[in-house]
Amino acid sequence: MEVSSRTRNMLEGLVREGSFKWLLGSRSSFDDEFEEMERSPSAGRNWIQELSPLANIVVRRCSKILGISSSELQESFNAEASEAIKHPSRYARNFLEYCCFRTLALSTQVTGHLADKKFRRLTYDVMLAWEVPAASSQPLLNVDGDATVGMEAFSRIAPAVPIIANVVISENLFEVLTLSTGGRLQYSIFNKYITGLERAIKKMKTQSESSILSAIRSSRGEKILEVDGTVTTQPVLEHVGISTWPGRLTLTDHALYFEAHRVVSYEKAKIYDLAEDLKQVVKPELTGPWGTRLFDKAVFYKSVSLSEPIILEFPELKGHTRRDYWLAIIREILYAHRFINKFQITGVQRDEVLSKAVLGILRLQAIQEISTANSVRCESLLMFNLCDQLPGGDLILETLANMSNLRELERTNKSVGGVGMYSISAMAMVSNLGFVFGPSSSNNSIEAGAGLVVGEIAVGEMSPLERTVKESRNSYKKVVQAQETVDGVKVDGIDTNLAVMKELLLPAMEVGRWLLSLAYWDDPLKSSVFCLVFTFIICRGWLGYALALLLIFFAIFMVLTRFLNQGKPVDEVKVIAPPPMNTMEQLLAVQNAISQAEQLIQDGNIFLLKLRGLLLTIFPQASDKFAVGLLLTALILIFVPSKYIVLLMFLEIFTRYSPTRRASTERWMRRLREWWFSIPAAPVILERENEERKKK
Repeated sequence: MEVSSRTRNMLEGLVREGSFKWLLGSRSSFDDEFEEMERSPSAGRNWIQELSPLANIVVRRCSKILGISSSELQESFNAEASEAIKHPSRYARNFLEYCCFRTLALSTQVTGHLADKKFRRLTYDVMLAWEVPAASSQPLLNVDGDATVGMEAFSRIAPAVPIIANVVISENLFEVLTLSTGGRLQYSIFNKYITGLERAIKKMKTQSESSILSAIRSSRGEKILEVDGTVTTQPVLEHVGISTWPGRLTLTDHALYFEAHRVVSYEKAKIYDLAEDLKQVVKPELTGPWGTRLFDKAVFYKSVSLSEPIILEFPELKGHTRRDYWLAIIREILYAHRFINKFQITGVQRDEVLSKAVLGILRLQAIQEISTANSVRCESLLMFNLCDQLPGGDLILETLANMSNLRELERTNKSVGGVGMYSISAMAMVSNLGFVFGPSSSNNSIEAGAGLVVGEIAVGEMSPLERTVKESRNSYKKVVQAQETVDGVKVDGIDTNLAVMKELLLPAMEVGRWLLSLAYWDDPLKSSVFCLVFTFIICRGWLGYALALLLIFFAIFMVLTRFLNQGKPVDEVKVIAPPPMNTMEQLLAVQNAISQAEQLIQDGNIFLLKLRGLLLTIFPQASDKFAVGLLLTALILIFVPSKYIVLLMFLEIFTRYSPTRRASTERWMRRLREWWFSIPAAPVILERENEERKKK
């Protein structure tokens, strides 16, 4: 009774003080719920002392939905949770997550739950309470007095409802939703986003239940994810060779279909499979009239099942938003099936993977509907696209596969305990929305799927997936910072880039000049010492140790440089910029560079043709000498130890211009050049492609 009285007095005090006006600035539903709690005879028993007032209200809502009291929820949590999760410093937030996961998992089983304003408000308020869960927490005030949600709370709670977000893309989604609100999510924007999701789901249901490609789709139970090209103002053009056809483009969870327009109907659909491993290549492409590459508005598709690649063009007046959207969703389905094939995922877990891809496309459609910015990167909101781009994305996919295998084992053994400790799975979410993917899903009830396939988030714990995603994002931030420095040092102009390269290669060029001076014996004493030292190293078999010592020297140099330059600005590379060139000088420089490149290519071709002539004995005398030389080389390689071969090569290179050998070297080099120039090149015949073949 004493505890109940103390709790009632505290509730009355909080109501009198208007403690919940910080949430909405005026009287809100929180005030009404707070007064209702104060009038309730069980207020003291259901008031959780460890929770903040806001968290207590949210837990009370959860208890009403679950049909049990707050105290019974707490007892259930204490029985299921481990001691680490129940640690006093984390108790409030973990208990709130437990109530949230159980309630949201139950609420999502209700048909049309996304349209329910109470469900939307509860999901948002759980995020608010997550930021101030404990009784000692200080409320977060915004500048305008409205309660808003931060990224950490959104990334933790939103993936508990897989249609709203998932662990991999939650931060990117939050950034898109808060572009206009300074990094804090307002309820009005969250409400618009959920409305967009509801419309996207209805659109997908309508399309999947329509007669579009129904005969083809029925064999694999394919669901239509997107259709385009049905409006004359927004056509889709298919380019195959020199032929172009407008038509209707349809994407399902297994393939891409294109139906060319007839007068009043469509031709038979062309199928471009995305589920089988056909070495598909999907990338952006340029198109234009008569084969020119002018407009960046197309998607290139190639596979081993096609005799030639196809190009799908999405014409629009400004930009290439349509193309980017279709490129992203096509790749999402393709990458999802690649993931399935790579890790040999089957059964229920295969349907779970497809569910993740489908939910990602639904989220992207919702964002496109509510977002006015054209700068939204579609691939950043799709999980498999993002894993393909993030550093360590392959590790994220491996973690997903390992989690799938573990869940499959638990499902087989029926050993998943404490389902309330996990969020709902993507497959259960899709099933609750009324979609069924594949035969494995249709053979299992919704309850079985929901009860045995758990989600990606666990109460009070950072799952392996969350840990891998966090590491990947940290690596990505480093990549972005490094790329900013790369973009900052890029310069324009061939002459300027050559000047920068020359300055960067200056140390290597100096080492090269020093080695050349030793090889040409400009200073006989230094060259003699160099030859003696390296001859001794090679004879003793210390060449590997010498290379290792060189690498150790570089490592010590880097460490010393790091410690000595701590706190000092980085030394910039100073390059003397070449004088600016006018247009004519630039054209002449380009022409000169092309001429030099052509001369190099010609010299390379002549070398290859002469080598062909030697091998085919077009000039027998030269070929005989060449064959004898190859035979002697082979005998040396067979009978002489490799150590002595290296020694002979070193002495040959570094003593050929010594005072005692210079004259003989020049004589032998002259004879070698004369022999090379005397070798005729193999004949070449240039055949022009005839017109008939060109037309084909």
